[in-house]
Amino acid sequence: MAVDRRALWLGAIIIVAVIGVMVVRSGDEPASPAARARPAATRAAAPAVAPVPPADVRLEALTAGREEPTDIGRNPFRFQARPTPATSAPGVQRIPGLPDDQVDAPPAPSVAAGPPPPPPIVLKFIGLVQKADGTRYAVLSDGKGLPISGREGEEIEGRYKILKIGTESLEIAYIDGRGRRTIPLTGQ
Repeated sequence: MAVDRRALWLGAIIIVAVIGVMVVRSGDEPASPAARARPAATRAAAPAVAPVPPADVRLEALTAGREEPTDIGRNPFRFQARPTPATSAPGVQRIPGLPDDQVDAPPAPSVAAGPPPPPPIVLKFIGLVQKADGTRYAVLSDGKGLPISGREGEEIEGRYKILKIGTESLEIAYIDGRGRRTIPLTGQ
């Protein structure tokens, strides 16, 4: 009795397809008849949430009197100093929340704290070279020209002094000691 191979393969494919359809359909529907009778909303058990007490509502604050906004001529499209309200005297700063008779003293004039700080150091620490005798040189770049190299205590470009060369950073400052900065090794 010879069995046709095509018929065997066709039968196997049909059986696998029927089993696949049954598995998919059984995942969509509940297994027991009692579970099928329940509505879908009750099937998924939602976690119980404790009721939240209502927030403290102060209705009297809604009816309390407020200051009416005043038009002080503000124009958001023009850059100028903000005008002061007409209720305060010139040179006297009014503190919000205090009556008009209680005002703050005029602000103290600002005093310059000294000479302006030096411009930032724009060098990048791009490399480290160590000679056979142990002398370490830092390779720096300003991004414009050739790289600059120097060792600890040496002046660079007549403006900077290398204070300390570390493995991953460099400490540098202006020759007069101002503007001290730590530059990380970037390699770029």
